[in-house]
Amino acid sequence: MAKTEGIKILTDNRKARHEYALLDRFEAGMVLTGPEVKSARNGKIQLVDGYASVKNNEVWLHKVHISPYFEAGRENPDSARRRKLLLHRKEIDRLIGKTREQGLTLIPTKVYLKNGLIKCEIALAKGKKIHDKRETLRRRDAEEEARNAIGRRG
Repeated sequence: MAKTEGIKILTDNRKARHEYALLDRFEAGMVLTGPEVKSARNGKIQLVDGYASVKNNEVWLHKVHISPYFEAGRENPDSARRRKLLLHRKEIDRLIGKTREQGLTLIPTKVYLKNGLIKCEIALAKGKKIHDKRETLRRRDAEEEARNAIGRRG
């Protein structure tokens, strides 16, 4: 769990960077219940299969798993329920246009604490083809090789 300037990253969706070309990112608040907040603060949240959608001018987060908080007992909601994301109206209108017209997907990339509030970063994404994924891996390997070569020289 990294910490940067008042931000504590609770979870990161590394698979999204491999599967999708991430174009534009948005910070959204999340509507959570008390036990969900406690569980998320403990890092018990998974974004792997998650996605977001816009319905009735509201943004919803689907298939994001927040483990039940053990001490809450019966108060725990369904761990894979859909959750509302809080965005400004202009941002929602922009997301509606991009997802409908251009066929882009909304993917959660990370969940973090910012000034005591749990935020979710969602990204407009376009699915990568197999050859795009291979090209990304080749480029990353070449950059790593170059860094290692410079490190050995210095």
